[in-house]
Amino acid sequence: MTAHPFLNDRLLVTGAGGQLGRRVVELLLEAGAPHVIATTRDPAKLADLAARGVEVRAADFDDPASLDAAFAGVDRLLLVSTDALDKPGRRIAQHRAAVAAAAKAGVRHVAYTSAPGVRPQAQGLDDHFWTEAAIFAEPSLTWTILRHNLYAEVILMGAGQALASGTLYTATADKGRAYVTREDCARADAAALLGAEGRQILEVSGPEAITQDTVADLLAQLSGKPVTHQAIPLEALRAGLAGAGLPPPYVELLATFDHDAAEGRHAVITDTVERLTGKAPTTVAAFLAANKAALG
Repeated sequence: MTAHPFLNDRLLVTGAGGQLGRRVVELLLEAGAPHVIATTRDPAKLADLAARGVEVRAADFDDPASLDAAFAGVDRLLLVSTDALDKPGRRIAQHRAAVAAAAKAGVRHVAYTSAPGVRPQAQGLDDHFWTEAAIFAEPSLTWTILRHNLYAEVILMGAGQALASGTLYTATADKGRAYVTREDCARADAAALLGAEGRQILEVSGPEAITQDTVADLLAQLSGKPVTHQAIPLEALRAGLAGAGLPPPYVELLATFDHDAAEGRHAVITDTVERLTGKAPTTVAAFLAANKAALG
């Protein structure tokens, strides 16, 4: 899907102060969209985008009343999931407020950045499932659910420790994971906002599902240092993350990622990126090679 039938619509991107949202806005501008709106809690941070013709609006997802004005007159909206994991229930309340405000404002189409393997979960990390349900429940909306696989950038976050210790610890049972770069997600999201129709759920993946053994091999090849992958039980991973000082919600989030990978939920490979954008997604090997300096 490389055509842009909705190029001239009023297109809004939430969370434009974040890396993904900002990049989607930039891609919409590159595509020639004349009516791009970006929302953020702090409009001053988007002054450079405003200077490029983007209409910047203030929006606070913790203040539902602020969303009425923020979403007014919008035709199509990309709802970028927030990172509000500090308090149970906060993120789903934010998302539900955004979906309700979009429907109230007469938005026709909502694209949402979801995650793979969404389902109700006892851990309270099922915000994506319930956000999707809220979108489905609004009869006036058409929608595109973009279930982003794990970012390839996540590998960089753990690379330093793996290189320092010589061991990459995971609880994935060495099952594959179809990592996708943030850039490829942004390109797919922008393309969906510009061209997706109807109601559809799309898995946004990289071109292959690679194991953590392969990740360790790639880190070793690029760094010149020995790195091996060590599979550990999920509880040992939780203990290690907690011992490293991560807050409990983030310990659970990362543990859930590995649990889901071990169940095969991250190994789904699709052609979504290429079909939406006309360009194949980046491999993990190519991504890591391009970011070799960040490996430490």
